[in-house]
Amino acid sequence: MRVRPARPGDAETLRTTVSRAREATVFDDIGAPLLDVSAAGVREAAVGAECCFLMEDDDGPIGVAIAHPDEEGTEAELLALWVHPEHVGEGVTEELLSRVASALSDRGVETLRASVPDDRPSAHEFYRAHGFDRRTVRRGPAGDEAIVVADIETVA
Repeated sequence: MRVRPARPGDAETLRTTVSRAREATVFDDIGAPLLDVSAAGVREAAVGAECCFLMEDDDGPIGVAIAHPDEEGTEAELLALWVHPEHVGEGVTEELLSRVASALSDRGVETLRASVPDDRPSAHEFYRAHGFDRRTVRRGPAGDEAIVVADIETVA
């Protein structure tokens, strides 16, 4: 397996992979906000994000992480984190989070933020296990969501 920066041209391959995994969204595994997994949606997210990594094996993509720094530059939002179900538990998530955190740290980002549905205990456990703490709860389009944050050095 190898990690590399994602490119806009990866969008169709990633969309196909997510579809073949019989998933509707890039984030269902961890309960993060929804991302349009059409080729155009993934391409738009990859182009708009300053930090986008793809994990792949010989058969193609098996994971993706997309983050974008806020305008102030000291905090970034984790927009997408997805691992193919067949590769869960193989360290893909940890490697992708580490690469994102390292790249963001190099840009002076100090905090990584994610949104998690408030009624998904497994998602909260996932983030807690990766160094995130709850900051607040807000009303989102799909209901209440917790905002969790981690010091970028903890994630890296």
